Amino acid sequence: AMTVGSVALISLLAFEALAVGTAMPTVARSLDGLALYGLAFGGAFAAGVLAMVVSGIWCDARGPGAPMWHGLVWFVVGLVVAGTAPVMSVLVVGRVVQGFGSGLLSVALYVIVGQAYPEVLHRRIFAAFAAAWVVPSLVGPALTGLIVEHLGWRWVFLAVPAVAVPAALFVRPGLRSIAGTAVTG
Repeated sequence: AMTVGSVALISLLAFEALAVGTAMPTVARSLDGLALYGLAFGGAFAAGVLAMVVSGIWCDARGPGAPMWHGLVWFVVGLVVAGTAPVMSVLVVGRVVQGFGSGLLSVALYVIVGQAYPEVLHRRIFAAFAAAWVVPSLVGPALTGLIVEHLGWRWVFLAVPAVAVPAALFVRPGLRSIAGTAVTG
């Protein structure tokens, strides 16, 4: 269950990172936000890099449980803010929050693998994580285009939490095997 949940979360982080590129022209037109177009990408990226550093330090100090749960919350809240944004500036805030959560969560998931799995399985899990980035890069743009065309751009953001939360719950039982890691969050 922990492997399925972890790979699903990495897939969602990858899908969201890649899907925005396909959806953003429609988003910018819809919210009259062409002036903030670049910030919707750059803000999320910068927040993600900062969060990766924070998550690494946090995981080293306290274990990966809290950074994972906080990352999930920031990621989901950012997605909801972006998906319900009435104007482009609010979408940018949502993207920054989402990016911060993504950075916290991604590092925590790698640390979880390093601590919860025997070393002989690390390569296999990390290969699955790599595949979790490849698959969204191949099908993500087409899927995003269909979502934008048939459901609306907001669903590119709003559909992800419905899968992310259950995926994280799959990881939860495995966190108990990691010494010093809080499983609540």
